[in-house]
Amino acid sequence: IDFDLVLENVKDLNALAGEGISQIKHTPGGARLRQPNPLSLTLYQNGIIMSNGPFRPYEDPSTQQCLQDIMDGYFPSELQVRYPDGI
Repeated sequence: IDFDLVLENVKDLNALAGEGISQIKHTPGGARLRQPNPLSLTLYQNGIIMSNGPFRPYEDPSTQQCLQDIMDGYFPSELQVRYPDGI
């Protein structure tokens, strides 16, 4: 796993997802600005934790696919179910 590439691509993906950009949320009395909720990714020597989920060792095929998606410059494909309209 190329951790430097993972970190570089996470920064790029965060920018694409609108990191630091407020969104308008309509309320009954008008509107408010809000920041999108971040999705956390913690890298460890022997695995990852994503979004307060369980520890996932690097040997797990789903973890390998997740990191491969990021190294290829894409959002992890496993997030498509959770975010069908994109992140």
